[in-house]
Amino acid sequence: MIQLGVIGTNWISHQFVEAAIATGDYQLAGVYSRKLATATTFAEKYGTAKTATTFEDFFALPIDTIYIASPNSLHFQQAKAAILAKKNVIVEKPAFSTIAEMEEIIQLANQENVFFFEAARNIHEASYQKIAEVICDKGQVIGGNFSYMKYSSRYDQVLAGEEPNIFSPHFSGGAIMDLGVYLVYAALGWFGKPQNGYYFAQKIATGVDGLGFGVLRYQDFDIALQTGKIGDAFLPSEIYFENGTLRLNGVNAIEEASYYDRLTNQEEIIAVQAEENPMIEEARNFAQVILNPEDQVWGQKYEEWVELARNVNETLYILRSNAEISFDADKN
Repeated sequence: MIQLGVIGTNWISHQFVEAAIATGDYQLAGVYSRKLATATTFAEKYGTAKTATTFEDFFALPIDTIYIASPNSLHFQQAKAAILAKKNVIVEKPAFSTIAEMEEIIQLANQENVFFFEAARNIHEASYQKIAEVICDKGQVIGGNFSYMKYSSRYDQVLAGEEPNIFSPHFSGGAIMDLGVYLVYAALGWFGKPQNGYYFAQKIATGVDGLGFGVLRYQDFDIALQTGKIGDAFLPSEIYFENGTLRLNGVNAIEEASYYDRLTNQEEIIAVQAEENPMIEEARNFAQVILNPEDQVWGQKYEEWVELARNVNETLYILRSNAEISFDADKN
């Protein structure tokens, strides 16, 4: 049984803990918050988990794996401290702000013989794997268009002159990091690392991107990206082949899929099914690696996830650099 600790007490932490417990492989053993009352309120929902208000006390708890869901800019130092304390880390996407941070964590995890996972849930879902099989079956890809744009209520704070974490360059916020990461993960997971990337961003008052349009350039095709947190989009996502089009309700969570065959003028409905809790599949996969460290199949999957995380991180950095979006983390 994995003894799980949590840094970050917002809704996404609750969703991950609920998913982890549902797998039967985890027990919540520790909760960190700067405020004891906050940690206690979170922990009480799940039974007997202990609480801590300092990292020294938190790392001393009987935990072996830590889920980190704090503001983006804090991920690196918290993950580094956890790894040095011999803990596995599951870091909510986007895991790190810069290429250097990602590389240091990967090397440190290998050195300390622990696991590092980026919690990019969409690539672990059965529906995502099903679409990967369809892509292989349909022939030459000639292009794609991925969209994920959803209004954030915290943009109201920006309009009122405030700077919430998710829209702050001090906390590595913005649309491409928060929502665009799903699009980049899908593209790189299905098609590999692009040759180059371009991003045209609409910046908001805080200096980060409120919405933007990107292009991932491959040798024989391009994948267009549309992402944003200051408006809503209801477009599907599509992948284009020489003889047809694969249509998805989205790549962040695939609940509907179909393939239009241009030669036969027929549409095939592709059977996909999403879990009620969208984080249960990633939690289950992470547990397989942690509980079976000598298993070659899961070991290979783990190496693939780490390499994908590295490539996604590099691509995100290229995209935001292309749009001249700077974070405090870039100066370190």
